[in-house]
Amino acid sequence: MMRRLDTSAMGVDGVVQALDRAPESVDAEIHQRVGEIVAAVREKGDAALVELTARFDRVTLAPRDLAVTPAEYEAAERQVGTRTVEALRYAAARIDRFHRAAMPRSWSMTDGNGSMVGQEIRPLDRVGIYVPGGRAAYPSTVLMTAVPARVAGVRDIVLVSPPAADRSLSPAVLVAARIAGVTEAYRVGGAQAVAALAYGTETIRRVDKIVGPGNIYVALAKGRVFGDVGIDMLAGPSEVVVIADGDADPVWVAADLLAQAEHDPMARAVLLTPSRALRDRVEAETARQLATLSRREIAASALRTNGALVLTATLEEAVEVANRLAPEHLELVVSDPDALLVRVKNAGAVFLGRFTPEVVGDYVAGPNHVLPTGGTARFSSALGTGDFVKRLSVIRYSTKGLAEAWPHLAELARVEGLDAHGAAARARITNTGGGA
Repeated sequence: MMRRLDTSAMGVDGVVQALDRAPESVDAEIHQRVGEIVAAVREKGDAALVELTARFDRVTLAPRDLAVTPAEYEAAERQVGTRTVEALRYAAARIDRFHRAAMPRSWSMTDGNGSMVGQEIRPLDRVGIYVPGGRAAYPSTVLMTAVPARVAGVRDIVLVSPPAADRSLSPAVLVAARIAGVTEAYRVGGAQAVAALAYGTETIRRVDKIVGPGNIYVALAKGRVFGDVGIDMLAGPSEVVVIADGDADPVWVAADLLAQAEHDPMARAVLLTPSRALRDRVEAETARQLATLSRREIAASALRTNGALVLTATLEEAVEVANRLAPEHLELVVSDPDALLVRVKNAGAVFLGRFTPEVVGDYVAGPNHVLPTGGTARFSSALGTGDFVKRLSVIRYSTKGLAEAWPHLAELARVEGLDAHGAAARARITNTGGGA
């Protein structure tokens, strides 16, 4: 069911190469379709949204139906029940607390001449959050995208999500939206929703940035509109790498692998361990638990295609492999996870110890579950409050500071052949006499 790999036979390079995903090739026809959808929304606005929703989602709407009404929020809360509301509030509170602690701060420093430099933090005015929908509901994604935006001070948080066959959005999604601070919500999905957020229509005003996961059409549309609007990242299939020692519980490890595998046939689930006995027990336990899952066909496909049980020489070598893979989620299911954590360089989120399954990060721990995938953790990070603010550099020079800087500034302007640059500073030096 899952590939067995061994660094003693293949080396670290060989294992990494075996686990490497080939770049996904997207049919040129899909690229063309996305381009046509984006162009249609730019040209026809609401009319295109209505037409495309009917074509792709089989849902008939009029432009007046696009926006979610206050009455729908009220009905949603009655439908989901108290337990769901309490769970969403619990998760939202923890997400809020974490992101407040991680909020970028304005700062400044002053040198001996009284010249000041620093940064001012300002929130974006208006952001769009894409929440997958239709046949599934992801209220956790609402919380993970909207709560950090609210904490950052974003004024307008605009939710888009594809409607179900009865034209509704998931009640749990709407309840999460209200808890998280969403200010507007629209029943539209796919590339057309991304285009509406990026360029605006008669009903939906354009935003400054679009965040949140989606299918290939959403990802390609985000890539296409980037530059006209900001985006968070281009997310791929979910993935987990579990590093475990010989004392790890194979039942728990297998459950963690399956929790990722059930997402998508393209999901990745990898075990790295120096224990041959644990590897064998996890393999048997994964097969046993798989048979009980409602999404076993999806999970089985993921394990067969992208799963692996990797035998390493040591735990340190396991970390080396993990760093090369740069996974979205990395679990350290070992007796001393802190000793390994210092070696970890590349991962979207790291889960320490035997009682920290990745799924707590999906829902309630607090750190964001919108994470870099496909090895992009080598250079990018989890969604956070920093994604919803701008950093304004601020500079205030004293006359003494400008006089001190002048000869160096003048020389650099001369080297670059920019006479007016030097002249702009020289005029001030001449007029003030270079005094303090």
